[in-house]
Amino acid sequence: MNSKDFLKRLIDAPGVTGYEEVASNEVLKAFEGYCDEVKVDDFYNVYGIKRGGNSKDRPKIMLAAHVDEIGLMVKDIDKDGFISFTNMGGVDQRILLSQEVIVYGKEPLFGVIGAKPPHLQKDGERDKAVKMEDMTIDLGLSVEKVKSLVSVGDVITFKSPLVAMQNGLVNGKSIDDRAGVVLLLEAMKELDRMHFNADVYFVATVQEEVGTRGAIISTYGIDPDMGIAIDVTHGDTPDSPGEETFAMDKGPTIAIGPNLHPRLTQRLMDIAKEYKIDFQIEVAPGPTGTDARSMQISRQGVPTTLIGLPLRYMHTTVETLNMDCIKEAGRLIALFIASMEEGWEKWLSY
Repeated sequence: MNSKDFLKRLIDAPGVTGYEEVASNEVLKAFEGYCDEVKVDDFYNVYGIKRGGNSKDRPKIMLAAHVDEIGLMVKDIDKDGFISFTNMGGVDQRILLSQEVIVYGKEPLFGVIGAKPPHLQKDGERDKAVKMEDMTIDLGLSVEKVKSLVSVGDVITFKSPLVAMQNGLVNGKSIDDRAGVVLLLEAMKELDRMHFNADVYFVATVQEEVGTRGAIISTYGIDPDMGIAIDVTHGDTPDSPGEETFAMDKGPTIAIGPNLHPRLTQRLMDIAKEYKIDFQIEVAPGPTGTDARSMQISRQGVPTTLIGLPLRYMHTTVETLNMDCIKEAGRLIALFIASMEEGWEKWLSY
């Protein structure tokens, strides 16, 4: 499957954190063409397993990228049929006004987020950001119709499909971290052209946006020898500090810090240098805000690394990514896995 097509399908599939069933089913269908075994657990984590080599000394490697997205939830329906809502995950309320949304009631319903227009605001109101509690969703339906189709607790996604830009860039909602799930598929494709001596578990995790819960569950169940977390990181923009953002055209990032295993991380960098794959170093001085933090401390501990895809405008409806970065990162991961031979345990010892 083409990477861009897969990303488009994932972005179009609703998967608000904690409600990932539809998005996970898209992942399941894609993984089935490239894995020896595919399964979904009770929380909708998706597992694709590729078994390599005939050696008994095969490590279990877990790759994780989260499939859930930030979104909204219905809190109330007023007497005129307007819907009040709350956030699911880290939604920046400054982006909400005038957004198009889909409310997943008994059927998907298109709506818009509105608030009092500036012409009707009082002095001082125009200078302040509109609070989430002062916004409502308008479905354009009567109150009777709204209440027959929508219930408190229904989830809401933003309506923002994948759009192609110049120079290989794309934008849309929930590229954080659907791009990482696409990277998993790219790594599978690369491994199909290589000999490798490992059992590789590709996991599209759930509920990362509310505490990396899917990673906790899946890592505990797999009990891997090592893990690679894949997520987005901050792409460069004019208003952001240069030391905390990364170029969109210089490859993925490899994170270093206490959440990440030093020897595995160095091995990843060595492979990138050997095969002339561009990468950038990201300093992560504390627990990363990714699945890596939960993978590392699962059971007796899992040596973990972290690869990041530079992304502009994170947690908005116009997240922007370079598709070439997905290809480069997929190749790097596959080469890293293929470089493992018997005696791989020496990579983990200090």
